[in-house]
Amino acid sequence: MEKNPKITKTEFSRPPKGKSRGEKQELPPSGNLTAIATLDWRENSRSEVGAEEGMEIEEPEPPPPPSPRQPKEPPKIRRLHDSVVNRIAAGEVIQRPVSAVKELVENSLDARSTAINVAVKDGGLKLIQVSDDGHGIRYEDLPILCERHTTSKLSTFEDLQSIQSMGFRGEALASMTYVAHVTVTTITEGQLHGYRVSYRDGVMEHEPKACAAVKGTQIMVENLFYNMVARRKTLQNSADDYSKIVDLLSRFAIHHIGLSFSCRKHGAARADVHTVATSSRLDAIKSVYGVSVAQNLLKVEARDDDPSSSIFEMNGFISNSSYSAKKTTMVLFINDRLVECTALKRAMEVVYAATLPKASKPFIYMAITLPPEHVDVNVHPTKREVSLLSQEVIIGKIQSVVESKLRNSNEARTFQEQTVQPSASCPIIASPMVTNKDRHYNPSSSRPKSQKVPVQKMVRTDSLDPAGRLHAYLQAKPLTNLENSNSLTAVRSSIRQRRNPKETADLSSIQELVDEIDSKCHSGLLDTVRHCTYVGMADDVYALLQHNTNLYLANVVNLSKELMYQQVLRRFAHFNGIKLSDPAPLPELITLALKEEDLDPECSENDDLKKKIAELNTNLLKQKAELLDEYFCIHVDEDGNLCWLPVILDQYTPDMDRLPEFVLCLGNDVDWEDEKNCLQGISAALGNFYAMHTPLLPNPSGDGLQFYKRSKHLSASNDGGNDNKTEDEIDHELLSEAQMAWSQREWSIQHVLFPSLRLFLKPPASMAANGTFVQVASLEKLYKIFERC
Repeated sequence: MEKNPKITKTEFSRPPKGKSRGEKQELPPSGNLTAIATLDWRENSRSEVGAEEGMEIEEPEPPPPPSPRQPKEPPKIRRLHDSVVNRIAAGEVIQRPVSAVKELVENSLDARSTAINVAVKDGGLKLIQVSDDGHGIRYEDLPILCERHTTSKLSTFEDLQSIQSMGFRGEALASMTYVAHVTVTTITEGQLHGYRVSYRDGVMEHEPKACAAVKGTQIMVENLFYNMVARRKTLQNSADDYSKIVDLLSRFAIHHIGLSFSCRKHGAARADVHTVATSSRLDAIKSVYGVSVAQNLLKVEARDDDPSSSIFEMNGFISNSSYSAKKTTMVLFINDRLVECTALKRAMEVVYAATLPKASKPFIYMAITLPPEHVDVNVHPTKREVSLLSQEVIIGKIQSVVESKLRNSNEARTFQEQTVQPSASCPIIASPMVTNKDRHYNPSSSRPKSQKVPVQKMVRTDSLDPAGRLHAYLQAKPLTNLENSNSLTAVRSSIRQRRNPKETADLSSIQELVDEIDSKCHSGLLDTVRHCTYVGMADDVYALLQHNTNLYLANVVNLSKELMYQQVLRRFAHFNGIKLSDPAPLPELITLALKEEDLDPECSENDDLKKKIAELNTNLLKQKAELLDEYFCIHVDEDGNLCWLPVILDQYTPDMDRLPEFVLCLGNDVDWEDEKNCLQGISAALGNFYAMHTPLLPNPSGDGLQFYKRSKHLSASNDGGNDNKTEDEIDHELLSEAQMAWSQREWSIQHVLFPSLRLFLKPPASMAANGTFVQVASLEKLYKIFERC
């Protein structure tokens, strides 16, 4: 390897982020939906931003206004000046001071430095100074050092497939020279003195001057965004930007443990980040993040060598259940590149949500190594994100390893959910299972003695306690696979819903519908739903709930219908999808739904009318296919087949027996002419389809078992005479199907519906009067009755 790689100029450009200027976005099929507009306004606003940021653009004199008789001509397309193009690109690459620091530190890492020092003034707007002891820059490379697309990292596009350096585009230094004053001081090994040169707009302002210098390179970036007024005004909070720079250096320091890092404010005597080379990553974490973090970390490792699925190796540290913070700290390096991965971060949060207390967040450090050809690094302007081959498989395996590690670590400690209050006659004796270390973490040891709770005021606190559930008093049944599911999976279902995006109300009509839900919310019912405890199903429709000392019957069909409707509005245009294994033809679904509405399904008099209705509705839904797909993830292909349905609640799939009714409702009951009514109608149809209705097959428990019996005729000969007898025989196949449907519904109600109700439902005031909630008992009143008996 060449010691001081030569900088060469290479033709390289980033993939475009959006459509070209001449393209237009397709409008939704409904003329009344105005969520998407053309791109013309973006071009106008972009030119306004350019002027606002103080770009020195020589604009030609405006043409004279056209005469009334002269028709308006389309605007002329001009080739932008190179200085304008470079300044626009610079604003994209260097978004904040921390972006400049990241680029400079990565250049220092590529220069094989062993010590990197950063000094910052006014959050990086006045000064950013990065010094290293790397191999330096050749004297003959200084003239092209800050030109765009000059780099020593690669020479052909094919080199990008196996790139291992941090930088590769040759844009960072060039971008800085277009928005700041850049000065470079460098010396290479064997030289008697160094050279200092200043750059502006990608070129040297003067010839390199000889100067005294220490080994390596020092780059000073002064007056950042001096010529971008709007950008500079938005970055006035220097403390916020400095904290981002400190966080960035802290992340580099715990990964590159063989290097020393320091970061300080300009002129300060004490560094805010200061690490030295060490052989222990845990020591590096302790030095940067403190002892409280390091002592609560668990080492995790995962790997896969199967070429058919994924090839990767992961090493890291994760916090245990004793660690608690207000904000998730996730440090992720992929092939030594500091990146972000939203999907992996969400997967980790889902796992930790089942072990950490509410509002507590974990600390995670992971270093993932993959073959270079399996990583696409050229997907983001600031190289903040990368694209991985088999990303979902890798995330799934890492999530499983972390989940197993946390579950095993939690078994080593004992947690007390309730504490018995001491009394003079019955002193508390420490349990032999609770160690002295555990007592140290018990917050109740220092609490003052509280008053004894009266028996009529006691409230069930654990819905998973078998003694507090209705099933404990019913006849035991064989456990199904659903009942044997891990409780962590059940918690994960509800926590995953926290990713519900709140910024989805892009349309004013959606925002109006969401505001109506908020305005009609009943505060008393909201408190009941948020803090209720599920007891069990009282019958096929009503569930028993306990809230404080009151017992309620709740209509799960009405509750689930309202919850699904509200979730559709809140997740508008941000759905995951359920792909149907076999696409369902719309004409057949609509015809089946029309036959179910007939009093005499076998009557064929109206078959032509039904066929005509099915054809009209199919054509209508095909016309609205783009709207349904974009906003609701309901995909209808060109042949009129239903292929995809949305995911409204994780781990829940609607009853497909009600799919024909849903499709018919979309065609007949939706007002496609008015935007608000249209979106409300589709949301209501989805809410009714996804609601947890009773299965079409009768409940096999109790009297419903008679439905599954069929008579079997027996003939027997007795003294020359024939006696005909009948015997009931159970259709075990149909009975098994019904039992599975009912048990799956009950499992979904307990583990999916009620956790989601507590998180998201805002019950309307109408539920207080329409029988959705019915109070059936009060513990205090019952206690008074028992006292009189």
